[in-house]
Amino acid sequence: MSHFQAAENLNSNLYQVPSLELFKNNLSNHGIDFTRGECTTLQVNVGLLCNQSCKHCHLDAGPSRKEIMNEKTVADVIKLAGRLRFNTIDITGGAPEMNPHIETLVSELAPLTNTLILRSNLTAIATKKLKNLFELLADNRVIIVASLPSLNEAQAEAQRGRNSFATSIATLKKLNILGYGRHDSGLELNLVSNPTGAFLPSPQDQVQRRFRQMLARKWGITFNNLYTFANVPLGRFLVWLENTGNLENYMLKLAAQFNPCTLDNVMCRSLISVSWEGYLFDCDFNQSLQLYMDGRKKHISELHDLPGPGDSITVSEHCYTCTAGSGFT
Repeated sequence: MSHFQAAENLNSNLYQVPSLELFKNNLSNHGIDFTRGECTTLQVNVGLLCNQSCKHCHLDAGPSRKEIMNEKTVADVIKLAGRLRFNTIDITGGAPEMNPHIETLVSELAPLTNTLILRSNLTAIATKKLKNLFELLADNRVIIVASLPSLNEAQAEAQRGRNSFATSIATLKKLNILGYGRHDSGLELNLVSNPTGAFLPSPQDQVQRRFRQMLARKWGITFNNLYTFANVPLGRFLVWLENTGNLENYMLKLAAQFNPCTLDNVMCRSLISVSWEGYLFDCDFNQSLQLYMDGRKKHISELHDLPGPGDSITVSEHCYTCTAGSGFT
C-alpha cells in the first residue's frame, strides 16, 4: 500500500502557482513516511447550513446552503459511534447548532465517548429557538470550541458579517454564566482565532495572553485555551485569494513555513471525518475537495473496522496549511 495518495489531477487546476512544490514531493524530499496512526477521533460535519458567510470558510457554508445531515445519517453516525467507540467525537459544520437533529446527536453521542466537542461560531446558538441547547451542552459536559477571529470589532465583522462581534461577546458571557470557561467548573470553553487576511497567525501563546487579558478586562469573560490556525486555501477563502491576487504569495508563504515536526500531531493521522451525507474522508478539508478516504467513496454504513496504523492518507497542496509553523491539530 502506498504511504499517501496524492490528488495530482486536482493540483494543476486548483492552485495556479507553478513555483509551488507539490506537497507529496516535499514529504518525499524530507524522507517522511506519512501514514495513519491509531484512529481515536470521529469528526462529524452535520451540514453546510450556516447563519454566516465567513470569508475564510473552506466549505462555502452559508445561509443559502441546503446540504444538511438528515435523520437517517444521524442514526448511522450514532450507531457507528456505539459500535467502534472513539475517545473523541467532534461535531462541526457549517453551524452545527442549525441542524434540526443537533440535540439528538449531543444527547446520544455524549455517553458513547470520553470527549464530545461542539464547534460554534457563537452566533447561531444565540437564537431563541436554541435556548435549550446551552443547558443540554452543559449537562453533557460538551467541550465548546468557539470561533472568535479578532478582538477588533471591525476586523471580526469584515470576516464574519455585521453584528457578529457583539453577538459573539454576548454568547461568551452567557456561557460563562453557565460555568463554561470558569476555573474548576469542568465545562471547557476554548477559542479559535484565524487571521483576517492572507497571512499566518501570530504565535499562539502571545495571542492567547492578549485575548485573555482583553476579554477579562473589557467584558469580564474567561476561557480555557485559545488556538491560532492559518486559513485553509479552499472554498470561499481560495476565491478571495484569487480575486485579490494573493494566492501565489500565500501558498508560497505556507510552503516556506513547512515544519516536519507538525506531522506527528496533524488530525488526519488519528481521525476519520464524516460528511453530511455520511461519506468518509481523512479530514474536513478533504471534504471540500471530495477527496475521499483511501481514494474511494465509502459510506459509514460500509465501515466495519477503523483505518489502522500505516494506512494511507490522501494529500494535496492545501495540506501545507496544517504543517506550517506550529501546525493545525
